[in-house]
Amino acid sequence: MTLADLHRALAQSLEERGAWPARSPWLRAANSALPRHQFAPNLLWAWDGHGYVPIDRDDDADRWAAEVYAGPDDAAVTQVTDGVPSSSLSCPSVVFDMLDCLEPEPGERVLELGTGTGWNAALLSWRAGPDQVTSVEADPSLAAAARTRLEQAGARVKVETGDGTAGWPGGAPYDRVISTFAVDRVPYAWVAGTRPGGRIVTPWGRLGHLALTVATDGRSASGRVRGLATFMPSRGTPTVPAYSCVRGESPPDDERPVAYDMTPLHTDWHLRFALRVALPELVIDTAVDADGVNAWLHDGASSWAALSAVGDGRITAYQGGPRRLACELEGAWARWVAEGSPSLYDFGMTVPADGDSYMWANDPVKGPRWPIRATAGFLSSMDSRQTMM
Repeated sequence: MTLADLHRALAQSLEERGAWPARSPWLRAANSALPRHQFAPNLLWAWDGHGYVPIDRDDDADRWAAEVYAGPDDAAVTQVTDGVPSSSLSCPSVVFDMLDCLEPEPGERVLELGTGTGWNAALLSWRAGPDQVTSVEADPSLAAAARTRLEQAGARVKVETGDGTAGWPGGAPYDRVISTFAVDRVPYAWVAGTRPGGRIVTPWGRLGHLALTVATDGRSASGRVRGLATFMPSRGTPTVPAYSCVRGESPPDDERPVAYDMTPLHTDWHLRFALRVALPELVIDTAVDADGVNAWLHDGASSWAALSAVGDGRITAYQGGPRRLACELEGAWARWVAEGSPSLYDFGMTVPADGDSYMWANDPVKGPRWPIRATAGFLSSMDSRQTMM
């Protein structure tokens, strides 16, 4: 198949699964005018089960094209740093979902944080108009390459090099702000740089994305979770240590039976999101074997827990370190159930000017709240490399 065939096949796949946002028909036209492959570098990276291996367009054009158009939920990794993906051509379904959440209109001033290949900025420019989009990229080489691709595509976007977590005050205020990298705390600089009534869309905590509306007085922003996917963190985010590094060689100093069914911990995204909110520093990994669901927990520092299925529906928790993570997990899980098991779409965030940001469920004023604390990240076997932004 030619690249044009693959481009049409992607659009058709989105159509068949009902993934084109109904309220944003402009996305179809923008995608048609700005094919994904025009923004893919000649060198991509693919996971082979052990590490990321290069795919050079000049050496294997067919494999390169298949990687660019792997599917609606598949990203194409465009940069690997120290063995870890650091930039990608974002998966189409998430790109279109986030742009739909942003609700850009023609003539509005848009700030994008994290230029990457430039494809997302080009789509935004198609909607907002020439010279209406400013995009900030931390990596000078990526910024330079994106400028070239945008110029070749006829998209007039201002690409700046800088730290996207600080926004870009020189062009403020913006009507719309969108980040393509995940943050644990939404920087207040983004709120300050957005006009009252403006909208901010950002991935949060590598597990979903939020759409926030700036208050009429311009001093806060609040909004709900709008989608679920994994995202690359902002540059400079510390690497999350492996479970084995936190546990070390020390034997457990606590052992107890687990009295609840572990299956939802492996299968239920809504529970997993609720645990991310309640225990943001907790890293969870799960797997299933012949005996049932197993889980490994750690806090990125010195506490760990292993919940091991031993057959006949029995599970034993082994814990070490100053915290009892299996007990904390059970407590947060019980609170979620007591609150009515809110879905991830019932959660939201408020970013005030004069206090700490917090997550809430159901209602931003009357609902339960959780402070947004520092986190080691949230990586798990449920997180797919193919859905990274």
